[in-house]
Parts: sequence; C-alpha cells; structure tokens
Amino acid sequence: MKALLLIVPVFIFMLVLVPGIYFYFQRRKERMTVLEKISGEENQFEKAQGRGRKKFPHRVLMRFGGFFKPGRDTELSKTRLALIRGAYRQENDLILFLGLKVLLAGAGVVSFLVLKFLLMKPMGPVYLVFFTVASGMAGFYLPNFLLSLKIESRKKQITKGFPDALDLMVVCVEAGMGLDAAISKVGEEIKLGNPVLSDEFRLLSLELRAGKLRRDALKNLALRTDIEDVNSLVTLLIQTDRFGTRIAQALRVYSDSMRVKRYQLAEELAAKLPTKLIFPLVLFILPSLFVVVLGPALIQAYRIFLGK
Repeated sequence: MKALLLIVPVFIFMLVLVPGIYFYFQRRKERMTVLEKISGEENQFEKAQGRGRKKFPHRVLMRFGGFFKPGRDTELSKTRLALIRGAYRQENDLILFLGLKVLLAGAGVVSFLVLKFLLMKPMGPVYLVFFTVASGMAGFYLPNFLLSLKIESRKKQITKGFPDALDLMVVCVEAGMGLDAAISKVGEEIKLGNPVLSDEFRLLSLELRAGKLRRDALKNLALRTDIEDVNSLVTLLIQTDRFGTRIAQALRVYSDSMRVKRYQLAEELAAKLPTKLIFPLVLFILPSLFVVVLGPALIQAYRIFLGK
C-alpha cells in the first residue's frame, strides 16, 4: 500500500513534467525562429541601406576615406560615376574606395621599406625617395586600375548581350506590351544569359516604377553603361516618346541596324585573323615544320659528309 501511495504521485509528476518539458522546448524553438526572422529582416534592411558591414576593416576604411576625402566636388563626382559604372552603388562605397586607396598607398610604402631593411642593400637618398614615392603611388592608383578593368569587363558583357536583348524587346513591344513592361520582361528573361545587362534593365524598370520620368530613367541608363549603342537607343526612345511615333517600328529599324553592325563586326574580326596568325605561325609552327621536314635530310647529309 505504501508503495502504491509512492508510485501514484511519481506517475502524476512525470505525467505533468514530460509534456511541460516538451511544450517548453517547443515554445523556445518558436521564439528562436521569430528572433532569427527579425534579425534577418534587420540585416537585409541594413544591407539595403549600405550599413550591413560594420566590421573592423570596414570601420578602418571609412575612417581613412572620410579623413582624406578631397574637397573638390568635380573629382568626387568623377569617382562616384566610375564606381556606379563598376556596379558599386551603395551609399558608403565612395568613402570605402577612398579609404582603400589611402590604405594601399601606406601599405606600399611600408612594404618597400621593410623589403629594403631585409635586403640590407645600400641605396642613395635620391633612389630611396623615388622608390618610396613610387611604391606609394602604385598602391594609391591600384584600386583605380582594378575598377577600370571591371568597368571594361561590364561594358563588354553589355555590348555582347545588347543586340539579343533588343530583339527580345522588339518581340515584346510588337506583341502588344508597353515599353515599361517590355523593359521589365527583358530584364527578367536575360538574367541567366547576361546578368550584368539584366541588372541594368531591372534598375531601369525600378526607376520607372518609382515614378521617375522615362527620359530621365533612360538617361541614367546611358550614364551608367557609357556605351555608344545604348546611348543611341536612349536617344531614339526619347525622341520617339517626344514626337509620338510608333515605338515598335523604331525599335525594329534599330534592331535591324544592330544586327547588321554585329555582322560587320564579325567580318572585321575574321579579316584581322590572318594578320594575327602571322606571329604564332612564324614563332611556333614554322620552326617545328622545318625540323620535321628538313631534319632527316640534314641528318643524312651530315652522315654522308662525315663518312667521307
């Protein structure tokens, strides 16, 4: 009887404890899920505002960039435009870029001095000052060089995919879609084939949806890309919108001219190919051919003369 009296409270206690533990951990899991969701939304908002990177290198670059920021607005405008064309369009990218230039300049000077100290070679004061300044200048202008390479790479990708995107836009407009809807559709469809051009069209579509005037949004597209074909298309669309002519017909004519231009460019590259093949032909192919063709004859002649 005593054992029964002891078992019943233990059984009731366990009956209450096990569900309680289960519901406690279930509630804790739901709470952690909600906190992670809120944290993810905050991180996305900070990233959209350009404040998602608050680590130590970010703070150092921001400090250097803000301290050595040039006072002339003309130079800042050129640098900002170059960063926009290189797809660096966050709010703090300009300050980070300037801070990176200053930091690399200092790293270049320090690296040269450390290398000179390790080599222990005597150097005149003129050469020391010259190489120190050259190291600093090399580090200072290295980000500009890398940025220019990225801009040229983006221009090549946009130029390569622009005729196909224009043909797709013509199809969309002739199918009855408006120009704004056609731009949005083209930006979605070419995402896999040409993500760089897709980003430009999607940004253009976002500006149009935000209420910006079409001519201003198109001018921003021409300013971001800095490509002659895109500038011509922007001028054509602005004039078509201003004078009220048919957009489909204008796009069709421009698409045909782009197709002819691409064909002429391919012919030009094919015409340059024989000239470009001269140097590898002379340096690599002809010597190997001479060895294969004349080698046995020269060996036979050498054996004949040696035998005599």
